[in-house]
Amino acid sequence: MYSVNDKVVVITGGSSGIGKALVDLAISKGAKVAVCGRNLQKLQQQFTPSDRLFCYRADVSVASDCRSFVEAAQAKWGRIDVLINNAGISMRALFEDADLAVLKELMDINFWGSVYCTKYALPQLLKNKGVVLGVSSIAGYRGLPGRTGYSASKFALQGFLESLRTELLSTGVHVMWVSPGFTASNIRNVARSSDGSAQAETPLDESKLMTAEECAKRIMAGIEQKKRTVVMTGQGKLAVWLNKLLPGLADKMVYKHFLNEPESPLKKYSR
Repeated sequence: MYSVNDKVVVITGGSSGIGKALVDLAISKGAKVAVCGRNLQKLQQQFTPSDRLFCYRADVSVASDCRSFVEAAQAKWGRIDVLINNAGISMRALFEDADLAVLKELMDINFWGSVYCTKYALPQLLKNKGVVLGVSSIAGYRGLPGRTGYSASKFALQGFLESLRTELLSTGVHVMWVSPGFTASNIRNVARSSDGSAQAETPLDESKLMTAEECAKRIMAGIEQKKRTVVMTGQGKLAVWLNKLLPGLADKMVYKHFLNEPESPLKKYSR
């Protein structure tokens, strides 16, 4: 059993949702935590001041910001043991209608942000036989309509982590990814529309979704047990299974599911 007690845990995207819950949980388990966000004031406002917490302003889509964040975390705590690549953004728009800049932004944050941080943290993780984790999605196993850029970024993330995991098998570094289901968080509120603007609202009933705190607990349990992957919901496991064994049926079921969501962009094609 791996313990984060007295370990240094680095978390990206900690201003809200799963990231914030992960910070709180890691500190409660005795870890020293370095967390980044694009707005330092907003980030600091989310947490009770603690000598176990280090907040840093960084935009993970910028390689130099990722390098500065990792170096600052190491300078602050003297080591890095766990890297949680959590920062992410979503979208909801048909590919036909979406500005290509929207897809590029999702790749820059969801994929490249994880690549940058992992690259700069890897020497410390190798030295300390640490853990690299990517917060992915069922969209990394199964392409979702209206989320082409999001699915592409999560497929890329999982491919990167699987390759890295295999490269590092003999080093003692543990590489894993987790796939939450629909979680009550801010990600859908700031999801990009076709023109790149934030949606500002979610089509889902947040009260019926898994809480960010429960999601964080499952992620931490995965780290402690050194799981390869964690797919968190029955719906997610079914989607992964169906897509492997009955992809044609999965196409139809996924299409129907997203066609029926409130204000679905797919309705443009169903008229």
